[in-house]
Amino acid sequence: MFDYESECLNLGYKLIAGMDEAGRGPLAGPVCVAIAIMPLEKDKIIEGINDSKKLSEKKREALFEKIINTAISYHIEFVDEKTIDNINIMNATKLGMHKCINSIDVRPDMVLIDAVKLDTDIPTKSIIKGDALSYNIACASILAKVSRDRYILSLDEKYPMYNFKKHKGYGTKEHIENLKKYGPCPVHRKTFIGHFV
Repeated sequence: MFDYESECLNLGYKLIAGMDEAGRGPLAGPVCVAIAIMPLEKDKIIEGINDSKKLSEKKREALFEKIINTAISYHIEFVDEKTIDNINIMNATKLGMHKCINSIDVRPDMVLIDAVKLDTDIPTKSIIKGDALSYNIACASILAKVSRDRYILSLDEKYPMYNFKKHKGYGTKEHIENLKKYGPCPVHRKTFIGHFV
């Protein structure tokens, strides 16, 4: 989990960030991007960090608090469904990533990114399955996933007929059935739901 960070440290980079997104695939809601610069000293490493998809919701919530309290710096950015529809999901993800890099309080000198190549003035490295291979990316993946899930819970209160709290906007059988029954709501991604309604 520290191979990429060690490689960067050996190359002279000191402020290494990880960046990841949550919510590229759902039919509704925003994509959430997070960036985190984590301290890499042994006594500051958070135990239990892993790809957010491999952790229970309870574990993610507990780790989220530890990450934001331990991080040298972090930033979380949402890109809404209208922007996703206008510029497509990949460009929306990259937009969120650029906003994260430009908004984080401490500027990193290297950014490790989960499977996205990004044009920026800071050196970056795209790592396939980076959220399972890099500590910093895994921390960012937890920040993004928890932040998006919390936001989706607020949508569930606004649009209870879709049961967003259960599927988080993903295209489950129940979600598709409710979409057909009630039609789309304002947070549905028009470019994602065309063949369901």
